[in-house]
Amino acid sequence: MPVADAPASKEAGFTLIDLLFTASLIATLATMALPSLLRARGVAQSASAVATLRVVNSAQLSFAVSCGSGFYAPSFPTLGVAPPASPAPFLPPELASGASFLKQGYSYSMTGTALAGAPASCNGLGPGEAAPGYAAFSEPLDAVGNPHFFATNADGTIYVHAVTMTAIMPESGPPSEGSPVK
Repeated sequence: MPVADAPASKEAGFTLIDLLFTASLIATLATMALPSLLRARGVAQSASAVATLRVVNSAQLSFAVSCGSGFYAPSFPTLGVAPPASPAPFLPPELASGASFLKQGYSYSMTGTALAGAPASCNGLGPGEAAPGYAAFSEPLDAVGNPHFFATNADGTIYVHAVTMTAIMPESGPPSEGSPVK
């Protein structure tokens, strides 16, 4: 009796060409989506920067009204000290840890020129150390990917510009360049 050959089994699956095509298609789609992702990240970082400067403005106003006798704190750490009758400081600890701080892709700093005749504040700032105004800055860590520089001062308006405003932002009044954030 002759022995019949067993039928060859058909193997199902992907060939190497199928896998390469699928991988290249996924890479192409990812490449097309990357600029939108980076743009969305920049917008989110800018929104966070504006919100943080609004918190600084509120803290400075609270300090001036309740503790500084109309004068402002010259630095973030001063706003991080709670007044005697309050359980909370003017700024949260993560924003008042030093002369500058990093948050959400931005670097923050603040200046305030002390006035010799300023009274002592209720939270430990000595006589002549408070300022009649202040300027706070928010600068992107990646200015190429997110070219929005923000600044604010004692007037409470936040300004945006395509370059840094550290040299042009006064401690009160509008800067010579930049436009108000709506």
